[in-house]
Amino acid sequence: MKEFKSINYLEFIERFSSESDCYQYLVDLKWDKGYKCRRCGNSGWVKGKKWYYRRCKSCSYDESATSGTLFHKIKFPILKAFHILFRISTKKKGMSTVELANEFGLQQKTCWLFKAKIQEAMKSSGKYKLSGIVHVDEFAIGMPEKDKPGRSNGKKVKIILGVEIIKEDKVGRVYAKVIKDNSASSFRPFFEQNIEKSAQIETDAFPSYSSLKNDFNITQYYSEKGKAFPELHIQIMNFKKWLIGIHHKCSSNYFQKYLNEYFFRFNRRVFVNSIFHKLVERLITGEPITLKGIRELNT
Repeated sequence: MKEFKSINYLEFIERFSSESDCYQYLVDLKWDKGYKCRRCGNSGWVKGKKWYYRRCKSCSYDESATSGTLFHKIKFPILKAFHILFRISTKKKGMSTVELANEFGLQQKTCWLFKAKIQEAMKSSGKYKLSGIVHVDEFAIGMPEKDKPGRSNGKKVKIILGVEIIKEDKVGRVYAKVIKDNSASSFRPFFEQNIEKSAQIETDAFPSYSSLKNDFNITQYYSEKGKAFPELHIQIMNFKKWLIGIHHKCSSNYFQKYLNEYFFRFNRRVFVNSIFHKLVERLITGEPITLKGIRELNT
């Protein structure tokens, strides 16, 4: 198939001007390596009830291009879904569900559910861990609470973040994860999932990081109120500004979704022309998820 690689809106609407254009793109993506029946595993097929369906020769299971994917049972036309995907992936700051609802004539709740599926597709694959010099810190988001300063920040959402340092003023990939508390046991899964064992990890002097030194190469410095880790704190500040500026507020249960979205775009800033294709690819290979499933993932 010919991948769509552009952030130009006029080129986008020229390529995807109809429902058929969108379905053909999904057909080419879903079965690019050959057909295999989801029900019985057979590789033989004939045309299904619609042109973008394939019917298994063995068990007669009729499967559409969207069946068994994150596009499964969307409540609006596929052309609108492609437009939403293009907007969210190529606009530098994305769009809120209120903006999407107004622009595409949909209910805000409908846009929220589809965007939640998109954000699920945006989560890190775990294939490309941070390497070289990596700065790590944790921060909190929420309203100020009396007598809850610093790391004792009460009911605020706690997040750990790792930044790959390429040069003094240049960063590579960035990953972030919501954590339960600021203990070493909460930090460990993030380190194991996102950072290479060989990485030179630099953190502030917080004791919880010291507990991980047996398994990771960690050097600790005094933060000097963030001055020792300027690139890391720029990322924290930019994420907070984006969250407030675009989404204004969000439930504490769903913060990981917004981290997924923000850093999916950030980590592909050099390959921005292919970001739409990559996102469609992830949705077509992702497993279906319901509203209940999204809630369970984020509680």
